[in-house]
Amino acid sequence: MISGISLSPEQRRVGLHCIFYRDNIEQTEVCIFLRDLLRHLRGHVIVLLDNGPIHKGPIIDGFCAQFPRLHLEYFPAYAPELNPDEGVWAHLKGKLANGRPDDIDELENWLGQEVRALARDERILFGCINGSELPLFLH
Repeated sequence: MISGISLSPEQRRVGLHCIFYRDNIEQTEVCIFLRDLLRHLRGHVIVLLDNGPIHKGPIIDGFCAQFPRLHLEYFPAYAPELNPDEGVWAHLKGKLANGRPDDIDELENWLGQEVRALARDERILFGCINGSELPLFLH
């Protein structure tokens, strides 16, 4: 799963964007996710990413060159405490701890339901942002 929280400070709106994959992802899938974000968000879009190799390289660079309103910024190495997405994962893992899917299809269905519910709960999403150690101007 690729996921991210979007924040519109001027509107005080928050959103959750996800795409599910059953296999490991590479730069191509990151570009698909970024394209999806650009379809849903207007104006300039700043995306904060960890320093994983799937987030950097010639495919990502080429994609960004096509979309000047897309700006990628990277968290410092080994700084998960800055990433609000860690709160999303912690929330979903907590929900999963109370269940036991029988197979990958059931897990995928359950995860989809939980992600949709989380995407509608701005209180929890703002909590993921506020629980991170991002600079205060982003809160």
